[in-house]
Amino acid sequence: MYVADKWNDYEVIDTGGGEKLERWGDVILRRPDPQIIWPLAKETAEWRSTHGHYHRSSSGGGSWEMKKPVPERWTINYENLKFHIRPTSFKHTGLFPEQAANWSWMMDKIASAGRPISVLNLFAYTGGATVAAAYAGASVVHVDAAKGMVQWAKENVQLSGLADRPVRFIMDDVFKFVQREQRRGNKYDAIIMDPPSYGRGPSGETWKLEQSLYPFLESCMSIISDNPLFMLINSYTTGISPTVLKNMLSMTMQPRYGGRITAGEIGLPITRSGLTLPCGILGRWEA
Repeated sequence: MYVADKWNDYEVIDTGGGEKLERWGDVILRRPDPQIIWPLAKETAEWRSTHGHYHRSSSGGGSWEMKKPVPERWTINYENLKFHIRPTSFKHTGLFPEQAANWSWMMDKIASAGRPISVLNLFAYTGGATVAAAYAGASVVHVDAAKGMVQWAKENVQLSGLADRPVRFIMDDVFKFVQREQRRGNKYDAIIMDPPSYGRGPSGETWKLEQSLYPFLESCMSIISDNPLFMLINSYTTGISPTVLKNMLSMTMQPRYGGRITAGEIGLPITRSGLTLPCGILGRWEA
């Protein structure tokens, strides 16, 4: 288990009954989490007096019940990185704090490489990994199909004081972007991908992780440099084992480059119980 346990501005305070109680800076939120299948030991006053509570709808989706005023958005820090936080209509806040375990790892890899490193961040969302890689000194290409997420990522880079760093923001379908990079002959020393379980491209193309991930990973092999630093795959797809990601990297990166592969769950510490909340899985190849 890779645990993101170096946060000051974020905390999983308590869990139970399918929900988590979180602190985002000074804002307390209550959100559902499908991994939390254990009961809540006690619904304390803190659970009842949150700033916001996201309620799932029986017909799908859900909505926020805001009990106390909160800013339209606010800022939290992870070490020297800064991020805008905002409750969205689909329960998320614009940041997956468990990914800090990956940010610290990649920053160490980039900073100690002793050479310029180019990073490609695919399915890049609001740019947590982009900010981390740019802060560590890499040049970054950030690719996501959603205009709002790309704009949010730009603002996070600026917020962290990295506006002068070599970061390119691309709003595009990741498959088509990789194909164009193949034709252009562009190469990257590190690739990060956080693919969805299911999705549709702008022309109706269907992405289903179980069917699409391996072919996509294979296509990325043509844009990896001759001296790569790392490859990182994140997944939040239920039912996929970390060993699946390890096997895929063993079949693609390792035969060509050797190196080391690790895989496992990624999680967050729960303050009140001392337990760890599992949040997803990762697979890492590193030189």
